[in-house]
Amino acid sequence: QLQASGGGLVQAGGSLRLSCVASGSTSSINVMGWYRQAPGKQRELVAIITRDGSTNYPDSVKGRFGISSDNAKNTVYLKMNSLKPEDTAVYYCRSTGVGMDYWGKGTLVTVSS
Repeated sequence: QLQASGGGLVQAGGSLRLSCVASGSTSSINVMGWYRQAPGKQRELVAIITRDGSTNYPDSVKGRFGISSDNAKNTVYLKMNSLKPEDTAVYYCRSTGVGMDYWGKGTLVTVSS
């Protein structure tokens, strides 16, 4: 249902763009989001975007990360700028809607200092 890609190794201060392609009942999706889980830590919200384009970010990434969507391609992107070592984590894509809650397999982002 969700295929995430775009992770990799980047130096601190660098940028990456993650992509998440949704398939199946995409018309039922109301919100798509990115979450991350660092080793030994709980999974946390990184960014969400609603069907009408509203976005929300936690303070830890606000101003550095940007979520966007291409509805024609059923794809959500996460552009990450000014990356820090503490951004190192497995990033997961999630879609929620009426009667649905799907998680994609994660993509690893490693930020070296």
